[in-house]
Order: sequence, then C-alpha cells, then structure tokens
Amino acid sequence: MSSRRKYRPLLASLLGLALIGAGAFNAAQAQNQPIAPDTMAARVQGCTACHGVHGEGTDNDYFPRLAGKPADYLYNQLQNFREGRRKYPPMNYLVTYLSDDYLHQIATYFSQQRPPYPQPAKSNVSQSTLARGQQIVLNGDTSKQIPACAACHGKPLTGMQPAIPGLVGLHSDYISAQVGAWRSGTRHAKAPDCMQQIASRLTDDDVTAVAAWLSTQTAPANPVPAPAGSLKMPLTCGSEPQ
Repeated sequence: MSSRRKYRPLLASLLGLALIGAGAFNAAQAQNQPIAPDTMAARVQGCTACHGVHGEGTDNDYFPRLAGKPADYLYNQLQNFREGRRKYPPMNYLVTYLSDDYLHQIATYFSQQRPPYPQPAKSNVSQSTLARGQQIVLNGDTSKQIPACAACHGKPLTGMQPAIPGLVGLHSDYISAQVGAWRSGTRHAKAPDCMQQIASRLTDDDVTAVAAWLSTQTAPANPVPAPAGSLKMPLTCGSEPQ
C-alpha cells in the first residue's frame, strides 16, 4: 500500500474533527453574540436614519415629517410602498417583507411623536404666486372644480383623523414632487383616488403656488389632527374610512 493510501483514513478523520471543532466554535460564538433588543426604537432605525430620530423630517427636501400624522395615514403609505402604489426604491425595499401588523405598529409609533416643528421657509416666489397658492389652499378654484386643501386637511392644515395628513412643516419641493407624482400616475392611493383627481386639475403654476404658500405656514400651537368626521369631505377618498 502506498504511503498516500495509508494516511488517507487518518487525514479524513482529522478533517472531520476539524470541521466538528469549527462548528462547535461557531456555535459558541453565535451564542455569545448580543441579541438586538426588540423595541420600537430598534425597529424604526431604518426610518429614523432619513426621517429623523422622532420622525421630525430632515433638511433634505425629500424626507418629510412623519411625527404626529394620523396613524392610519402613515399605515396606508407604508402599505402603498409595499404594494407598489407609491414608488421610491429605498422605501419599497425596506417594507417589502413586513406584515400589516408590523407596519401598523410603526405607524402608531410615529403618530404619537411630538417633536417641535421647524421654522417655516422663506419663499423666493412672487407675492402674486403666494396669493394664488393661498387662494387654492383656503378656498379652492370652483372654475376648475378644485376643492380647497383646507376642506380635507383642515383650516390649520394639521389633517384629520383617522387618515388625512397635515400639510404644515413640509418643504415646497417635497409638496411639488408628490403632487407631480399624482399627476403623472407614479403615486396612487386606494380607489377612488381623490388626490389624483384633484392633482390632474392643477397646472404647473398652481402646483408651484400651492407648494410655496404651504411651506411658509407656521404650525399652530396645538398641531394635532382634527377629530374624525369634523370636516365634511368634498370628495370620496378610498384611503379614508367612510
């Protein structure tokens, strides 16, 4: 018998013992690894990296405020991202495999946060543009069948329970981008999609005016959403419980 054949069983045994030893070492290491705490603060770290520790939003125009918005609104948006009705790849990826219950817990968490609002922006658009924005937001435009934003979002623009968001504290570029997404069909809500209907009636100048005026508004002293049913909706919205 050659020496190679003679030692082959011994080498196999040594290799087997080495693998067993490595497996035991890895198992021991795994047992010594700290387990991340299953807290809401840990769960929402993927959100707070962009939207701020308390969901207050960031200086980046496209990471809006989440804090204090109605829980059902936030839950609807998380579902929309998960199911492709709203498209933003990082958000679509983040929520792809999260359950309804998990999403609802995240939504409830941010709805209960109350960080201070930022100072309103100083707009560089003309006074006539701001006046046009104020007109649409507070009174609408009957000639175009555009209801006032305040008719659904409330005169103080803090939204209404259970699913209409506040509009104060948002950047003008973010507002423009979202209205543009509804107009182009890249953002959807559950049918009937009332925001898509309204956005389709706005001109580019209207969108600029509305976004500019909204971004200059100061949050009220008590910025909580209005109670459910306190506003008579001018349109039927699929995302708002009837």
